[in-house]
Amino acid sequence: MGIEACEVVRLPKISDPRGNLTFIESGQSPIPFDIRRVYYLYDVPGGEARGGHAHRKLQQLIIAANGSFDVVLDDGFQRKTVTLNKSYEGLLVSTMVWRELVNFSSGSVCLVLASEHYDESDYYRNYDDFRGVVASKK
Repeated sequence: MGIEACEVVRLPKISDPRGNLTFIESGQSPIPFDIRRVYYLYDVPGGEARGGHAHRKLQQLIIAANGSFDVVLDDGFQRKTVTLNKSYEGLLVSTMVWRELVNFSSGSVCLVLASEHYDESDYYRNYDDFRGVVASKK
């Protein structure tokens, strides 16, 4: 858990003069979970942020399918920013990590693969509540 468990992974890339292809298979390396939900963010207005929450048990792979954006990760003790701008790389985000997506380029598409179905009770949406929980576990 924590930021140290969050890492950028390279996805398979098949190069072809007609265009490249990247595939993702559930439960196969480098994705350590079965994919139960897929969603994507697009048409994010300039200056807007998405995310702003943490998950109790859900894991994610976040991919810049088009364009670029930054993912700000915070485990309550450390903070780091990861720039995603290659469609053949993804950021694995572990449980109990606060994430915000910022600095979306024009036309960017953020693709997210999740380990769980949507469950509102899995979310921490208040940063102070999240900090309190992680502080109590240390």
